[in-house]
This record gives sequence, structure tokens and C-alpha cells, in this order.
Amino acid sequence: MNQEISLVATLPATPRGARAARSLTVSQLVEHRLPFADAAQVVAELAANAVTHGRVPGRGFRLRLRTGPGPTLRIEVSDTRAEAGPPCEPAVPGPAAECGRGLLLVSALASRWGVERGPVPLKTVWAEMDFGGPLSPGRGSHVPVGRVSVTHDTKGNNRR
Repeated sequence: MNQEISLVATLPATPRGARAARSLTVSQLVEHRLPFADAAQVVAELAANAVTHGRVPGRGFRLRLRTGPGPTLRIEVSDTRAEAGPPCEPAVPGPAAECGRGLLLVSALASRWGVERGPVPLKTVWAEMDFGGPLSPGRGSHVPVGRVSVTHDTKGNNRR
């Protein structure tokens, strides 16, 4: 890895803000020649949760990306609803459920993840991804073509 990544952005707690978080992540990782697909998915899930479950009118959410030794990418998404936190272990939704798979994806893609509360009223959901292993050919290591998009249904909810 050539340089350390350190990004902090406060974004509106809207679907547009969640898309911007994903786009910022892809841009940072492409710029540093790191694989981006899995990290972009983790950011999309955490940002969608902040927008859906952590939204407080008039307040945004914060995205923080930073690299550490290994190299390890730490992703943090903070919102201002500390009382509305994710479960420690994600539950498997039923086959007909239209939501509830986000933290399962985060758990599958990240090396580690968790929740930190405070200072009041903040809640931060974080995930760490290790880039030390070999990359799968073509798995999020090429420059994306066009814009990264997230499809929304008519109610403005993320569809995955």
C-alpha cells in the first residue's frame, strides 16, 4: 500500500447520503489501488442502516475510513441514535423477508465488526477488512466504469 487512507465525511441521513458514502469509499480505495467491491458493500449496508434506523431529523451520519497495519481498512459509520443499535449477532431473516440481511453481509465480508456507543448521543458501527491476503481475479480491484449506483424502490428503501 502506497499511502494511508484517512477520510472523515458527514453526510445527510438520506438515501443520497448513503450513496455518497459508498461512492467516496470506492474513490478512496481505487485511488490507493486497493480492492473496493467488498468494502463498498459494507459501507452501503452500514450507511443504509444509519439512514433507516439511526436517522434523527436535521442530523446527518458520519463516515470514517482509515487504514492501519496489515493493511487493514477500518470503516466506521456513526449516527445519533445510540438507543437504536444493531443486535450483537445478526439474525437470519425468513425467506420472504424484504430486509434484515445487511448485517449478515457485513459479518460475511468483514474480518471483524462491532458497535461502540458514546459519547452520547453517538452510536458507531464499525467493520474491519484485512487486505493482506491474495485478491480474487477481477473482484473489486479494477477501476469501476461509470457511477456506483444503488437501486431504490418507490419508498426510497435500498434494494439489494
